[in-house]
Amino acid sequence: MTGFGRAAAELDNITITIEIRSVNNRFCEVLVRSPKELNRWETEIQNMVKKAFARGRINVQVQLERKSEELAITGINRTAAREYGKLLKQLKKISGISDRPRIADLLQFPDIFERNGAAAEDETVIWKVTEAALTAAIDEMAAMRRTEGTALKRDLLDRIGDIERYAGVVETRSPNRVQEARARLKERLEELAGDERLNPERLELEIALVADKLDVTEEVVRLRSHVEQFREALSGGGQVGRKLNFISQEMNREVNTIGSKANDAELTRTVVSMKEELEKIREQVENVE
Repeated sequence: MTGFGRAAAELDNITITIEIRSVNNRFCEVLVRSPKELNRWETEIQNMVKKAFARGRINVQVQLERKSEELAITGINRTAAREYGKLLKQLKKISGISDRPRIADLLQFPDIFERNGAAAEDETVIWKVTEAALTAAIDEMAAMRRTEGTALKRDLLDRIGDIERYAGVVETRSPNRVQEARARLKERLEELAGDERLNPERLELEIALVADKLDVTEEVVRLRSHVEQFREALSGGGQVGRKLNFISQEMNREVNTIGSKANDAELTRTVVSMKEELEKIREQVENVE
């Protein structure tokens, strides 16, 4: 299901802003883009999102800001400066570049400076702010997805109602079709009645077999049962996407069997209509959690 959520949280000199977006996907796939300060919490972010949503390709964008007045430079991080200097020299040697490392090169690494705010930062504070922002963003997107889910539920109920209506057409037409087939077969057999090789008992057996092959009563009963189970699952709430997908597959199985027994223009048209509705249902169900 599609959705969007955006939220920000602030504590001390840190502000975390999170945007979370989702598009349709039958599984739950979470992609996180965050600053390096949050790399260690990427798994926690993914787990929070997966706990809230069962399906969707979800992108999480995290931004971290620090108040400039709280982060005045107070000195040089000598250890970081030395390490970056060594890395630049190694890079020069490996790449064959003749230029010597310059101060401007080191300035590309902001953590060579000590800042009064950064020095006082507790990593748990960063995560605390991130967690608060992410929770709010998830709640906003969940609300949006619930709205979409309500509309999706109405659409599915309408389509499953059409399936039930088509099942009624099959149920009404099926007995007449069996009687018509029986009558045609009897008529043909009567034309051969003078043939001494014909066995009356065998003929009756053949008529019974034809009638059995054309009878779709069991398939219609199972199809109606699946329709009811589908409605119950939709009304039950919770994560029902996979259950609905399974039920729709079972309905499709019964419709296919009815189609294979159709041998009748009206029933064939009805089966085609059911299969069209089922295909739309199965596409929509992929978006249901």
